[in-house]
Amino acid sequence: MATVSTPVASLRLRTILIDSTALAFIYFMPALSHMLALPIYLIEPMRIMLILAIAHTTKRNAYILALTLPLFSFLISSHPVFYKSLLIALELMVNVWLFFALTKIIHNRFVAMATAIIGSKLFYYALKFGFLSFATIQGSLVSTPIYLQFITTLVFSSYIYIWAIRSNK
Repeated sequence: MATVSTPVASLRLRTILIDSTALAFIYFMPALSHMLALPIYLIEPMRIMLILAIAHTTKRNAYILALTLPLFSFLISSHPVFYKSLLIALELMVNVWLFFALTKIIHNRFVAMATAIIGSKLFYYALKFGFLSFATIQGSLVSTPIYLQFITTLVFSSYIYIWAIRSNK
């Protein structure tokens, strides 16, 4: 007996796979970083999962991952600290919002995603500056080198651009 695959069933399966992978990736991040002796957090793993969710699931699911991945990371490893997790969640949610808002105005998905990432990072750094000023969190304003942030922005925006071309969205 053959099973019929519907677009809704396919989307649900993709969503479950991406969400499960995202949670597992975040869960095992400390162990992977230690095992590989590489600071994997520098490539923005939460944003990678967010980009995959934007491309392959729904806007609603992208918002859910943006909110829950940093909080999940805090709950399982206490890293980053609560206020930094909150900052990251807000940044990722702004990223999703900006991307979908900009795609209505800018029809080039590369430019929309690059602008959304840069805008969300500016939002993040403004909030982080406030948190640092009030001693809510410790550390420096910019902990990931700007050139790495630039490279990841180009890679993530390119992925969205290629996905949009292939799927005609």
